[in-house]
Parts: sequence; structure tokens; C-alpha cells
Amino acid sequence: MALASRPKAPARYEDIVALPENLVGEIVAGELHASPRPANPHALASSALGGELVPTYQFGRGGPGGWWIIDEPELHLGDDVLVPDIAGWRRERMPEVSSGVAFVVPPDWVCEVLSPSTERLDRVGKLRVYARERVARAWLVNPVTRTLEILRLEGGFWVVAATHGGDAVIRAEPFTEVEIDLLHLWGESRTE
Repeated sequence: MALASRPKAPARYEDIVALPENLVGEIVAGELHASPRPANPHALASSALGGELVPTYQFGRGGPGGWWIIDEPELHLGDDVLVPDIAGWRRERMPEVSSGVAFVVPPDWVCEVLSPSTERLDRVGKLRVYARERVARAWLVNPVTRTLEILRLEGGFWVVAATHGGDAVIRAEPFTEVEIDLLHLWGESRTE
């Protein structure tokens, strides 16, 4: 007779705190996910994208302002703890950034920079949580394939609004006031 296995207890925030400093901890559907710090192409794409968006949308330089754009915020959404690469909140929904460790207001936009080791979690587990929390837009950046997918939440389901790649210069919702040169995300620039 086989012994019945005991169900595994859901992960707790203390499990994240106990991780070594070089790991990013997230809890999705009760399961702890520990990922190494991003590889250089991943970090470059995330930094370059933030550099494109922050002046126009957070500071209002040459654009509308009215957003908080934050790198690697810790989101506490129900029992889930997620750390997107970048997230954005319209200031009308979140007038100020709290002094705490985590954000409890779901963002209006998230960006996940995909890595081979985290792509499934980003595309499946985390997108489910973002949909449940009614995050309106999600971007998936893949530095390996040099692509950017723009997802829009419609009726609780993610719809691909656009897919861009390579050396395109784009305008993408919800940030259509600024052109984004995808070459910058891949660590390249245009030669005149």
C-alpha cells in the first residue's frame, strides 16, 4: 500500500525573505519561484525600455506625464507576490508611491522581459494573475528573438494587440506618444 503524500503547504512571504540575495523570489498560485538575477541582455532591454518611457511618462518631458514607471516593483496581489521587470501606474489611480516595501495597487501596465528560465512563468502564471487583477496592458520583450508583444486585456482574456521585432521603430499602447526604437533594447543604435 502506497503512502498518501501530504499536500505541500503554500509558500509564504517568509520563504522569499529567506532566499539568498542573488535570487528574485515570487509566489504564484501558492508556489515559490526563485530566479537568478537577469542576464545582461535581459537587464539591458529592461533598462533601455525604462529609459525610453520615464522622461515622457513619469517626468512629463515632451509628453503627457501622469505615470509612475518603476523597475522591478514587488507586487502583493492577493496571495501572489510578483516582480515584473517594469510596471506603470497612472497617477490618477495611484497618486503617490507608498513608503512600504510592496505595491498593493495593481499596475495599469507591466513589462516582462523573457528569459529561457522564466518565460513559462511569465507567460502562464504571471499573466493569469495580471488578468485577474485587471492589469490593462502587458508587454513581453524577448531579447533572444528580438521581439516585443503588446497584449491588451479584453473581457478577462489577453489579446495580442501587436507584435514588433528587429529594428522597428514603434508606437505602442498605452505609450503611443513616444517612438521606441527597438534597436536600443537590443543594445544597438542606428548609424546615420
